[in-house]
Amino acid sequence: MATIIGRKQEIQELESLYNSDESQFVAIYGRCRVGKTFLVDEALKGKITFRHAGLSPVDENGKKNLLKDQLKHFFNSLRLHGMKKGRCPSSWLDAFYLLEQHLQNIDNGTRQVVFLDELPWMDTPKSGFMTAFEAFWNSWGCHRDNLMVVVCGSANSWILDNLINSHGGLYDRTKCDIKLNPFTFKETEDFFKAKGILLSQYDILQTQMVLGGIPYYLGYFKKGYSFAQNVDRLFWSDEAKLKDEFDRLFSSIFSNPEEMKRIVMTLTKRRKGFTRKDLAETLGVNADGSFTKKLKALIASDFIQKYKPFGESADEYYKLIDPFCIFYSKFVKDNDSQNPYFWSENQFSQKVVSWRGLAFEDFCFRQVDLVKRALGISGVSTEISTWNVKGDDIKEGSQTDLLIKRKDNIVNLCEMKFYSEEYSADKTEYRKMLKRVEDLRQKLPAKFTIHPTLVTTFGLKHNEYSGIFQKVVTLEEMTL
Repeated sequence: MATIIGRKQEIQELESLYNSDESQFVAIYGRCRVGKTFLVDEALKGKITFRHAGLSPVDENGKKNLLKDQLKHFFNSLRLHGMKKGRCPSSWLDAFYLLEQHLQNIDNGTRQVVFLDELPWMDTPKSGFMTAFEAFWNSWGCHRDNLMVVVCGSANSWILDNLINSHGGLYDRTKCDIKLNPFTFKETEDFFKAKGILLSQYDILQTQMVLGGIPYYLGYFKKGYSFAQNVDRLFWSDEAKLKDEFDRLFSSIFSNPEEMKRIVMTLTKRRKGFTRKDLAETLGVNADGSFTKKLKALIASDFIQKYKPFGESADEYYKLIDPFCIFYSKFVKDNDSQNPYFWSENQFSQKVVSWRGLAFEDFCFRQVDLVKRALGISGVSTEISTWNVKGDDIKEGSQTDLLIKRKDNIVNLCEMKFYSEEYSADKTEYRKMLKRVEDLRQKLPAKFTIHPTLVTTFGLKHNEYSGIFQKVVTLEEMTL
């Protein structure tokens, strides 16, 4: 097995299922480029009996790959895996019948693994794919004790709706579903070490803030280059690998990529996000069932998150959380610079410095489990939210981007600071934090105690104002 970073639990799960003595149906999902195919290839290396990957719904020339193309591609996969006889099927029912025949003909009693990659792509309009796939599993596959079917795809909403949460023919049929997440900070650090790439924790954190721990993107980092040089290579060089990734990404996942990109770009305009009603009005669309379906698909694909800010009404907000999309919208989209050293030359500009501070806040919110572990409260039930009090002509507002309300009657009011050295609190920060505590106390039952908490890269410098913080969490503590 090649060196595979992290994924220990997922590998153990797949190995256990492979070694069982009953039929297995496994669904793997996760953000596009997160490494689903690589996981299956490595965990089940040398054990896959038949593998097939659906054709992208749209090819590089804009032509749609519909039923005829998908069936021909499936037939070619059967031939490549040793099927001797048969003609190209005219329907998915015929295609899966050919697969059944092939598996029966080569069955010697040992485990047979069928790996169907990018399964959602095969379900083209009016193709009858789901009916045929349900028949394949329900009438044949589930009765074969030595058969293991593994499916995956980047269209997470399709996987969830049609397989994992299906109310149709595949209801409760998946024996196991695996959500593959992006690399954590520690896994990103291990990935670079395995590649011989030397970066400081400070710069590894920045890669998380730009690329979100997506292994496919991290794989483009080059040994011997700094973080800034690598970012230039990925986005602004003559052969920038990720310059057009945003468009490719949405085209590969969604059948309506332009509509989905428009929603995402609109969400970049407010850090807090939008209510469903406000978002629909801003986009100029109806807040109907179709709009709700699009939002669910973006949530399922890990681009956006739905949450409820602390102390507000019942309205839920939709917020963009994908680091790559946020970085792209801020620095790559509409950037006509022909400078191949754009990032290296602008890394200390006010725009980039401001982005780092906000991106660090997003990192902490996204990976709040690391913050909780550093605080020693991993086992404590918590509610995670943002908090905002609007100001007016008389009273100044208050806000925080991370509030951890705990069942042990503590609320961690987190202030997040991305610094290249120890953070030094000043009188202004001291007064702001006192006001936040006072404002928050009015919103909480009397049994709660508020702990002002600093989450920062390299710690807190002791001075006359540092005592305002009850707890300090450093990058090193989060990544142990």
